[in-house]
Amino acid sequence: MSEPIYAIADIHGHLEELDRALALIEADGGAGAQIVFLGDLVDRGPESRGVLDRLIEGRAAGRRWTVLKGNHDDMFENFVGKGVEHDPHIASRLSYFDDRLGGKATLASYGVTGADDRAVEEIRVEAAAAVPPAHRAFLADLPLYLEREELLFVHAGIRPGVPLARQAEGDLIWIRDGFLEDTTRHPWLVIHGHTALKHPAHFGNRVDLDAGTGYGRTLHPAVFEGRDCWLLTPDGRVPLRPE
Repeated sequence: MSEPIYAIADIHGHLEELDRALALIEADGGAGAQIVFLGDLVDRGPESRGVLDRLIEGRAAGRRWTVLKGNHDDMFENFVGKGVEHDPHIASRLSYFDDRLGGKATLASYGVTGADDRAVEEIRVEAAAAVPPAHRAFLADLPLYLEREELLFVHAGIRPGVPLARQAEGDLIWIRDGFLEDTTRHPWLVIHGHTALKHPAHFGNRVDLDAGTGYGRTLHPAVFEGRDCWLLTPDGRVPLRPE
């Protein structure tokens, strides 16, 4: 039997939900459990800085944690490093400061406020000074996916039919069209977040674990043994089966 591997999707700056999910995982698999975080660590919630601190501390303590990059992590990194306010993947041209993206909440967790009333470059310079170098290095080093036997963990999804080595970064952290509606069997069961649902769902060829924590809903940790999936609750495991 394959070793259990746990997954947490789309924390979005909600430290209390992260700590609750980690406690459920430890109760099920112990302190040495292997966990994959599916990206979107920051934005929207009030404690993005605290979330990154928790993940960095856990890795430094030797936890078996793999943290993947999501599109919001990429946007945060690009704003602090390059002053990118409008990500080209967003057709509506929403500003990173727009409440729907949540960048203001992330910057506020580092003490940087007033994004609506100040020049973008002024905000960027203050943010670059406020975000610890360890946080920027952590974000810069995040991998885009993790392959484990018949499972593939990724933030947004994959371009169907494209070999893993040739997948575009933009697809791995942004894709919806062309992936969500695809029902063909992939080489792996794809475990992803990015597209918020009201509850995690199993679609046969993929599992979407983003239940909208960025919008105030519960964070649902999951465990996989082979291709079998369970959600973790205070009352134990609950099977998540194909719809």
